Amino acid sequence: MLDPILIVKAVGVIGIILIVFAETGLFFGFFLPGDSLLFTAGIFASQGFFSIEVLLIGCIIAAILGDTVGYWSGKKYGRRLFDRDSGFFFKKKRLYDAEIFYEKHGKSTIIMARFVPMMRTFAPIVAGIGNMKYSSFVSYNIFGGIVWVSGLLLLGYFLGGIIPNPDVYIIPIAFLIVILSLLPIIIKMLILRFKKKH
Repeated sequence: MLDPILIVKAVGVIGIILIVFAETGLFFGFFLPGDSLLFTAGIFASQGFFSIEVLLIGCIIAAILGDTVGYWSGKKYGRRLFDRDSGFFFKKKRLYDAEIFYEKHGKSTIIMARFVPMMRTFAPIVAGIGNMKYSSFVSYNIFGGIVWVSGLLLLGYFLGGIIPNPDVYIIPIAFLIVILSLLPIIIKMLILRFKKKH
């Protein structure tokens, strides 16, 4: 796991905002530590290093714009990957499956994916590939971006204000956040494995 303390110290407010955008909007951003980064930035803001207001506004805008870029890149370029109907991932059937999935569950997926590493990066791209209506996507994108950013930033900000020497606890708590965010994937995998055996 990338050290969120070193990242926050190195990049500052502008860097944090750009990382949030990259993780949510760019294909290669899946490895960036969005959850732990926001939480750590909130703690630093509680200690007077950053303005919590600037972080909130900047990161919310970055998260919403990031998902928007992911959606449109998936819609414009992603569908071309399925034209040749080649390989395991790029079969037309998977494209149709994605369309059906986002028709049924897309709205809740856009919000829940915000809190799951890697899904946060790929969910808007897949929504674009799956032809999810933009009018539906945009409202849930905005809601999800606000809840995700403000929830983690303010959690760090308030904990940083009441816990003495909060920097001592950043790494353990950030690690716990990562584990909790991966929990839905782990549970889903265990359920699927259980169903296959029975």
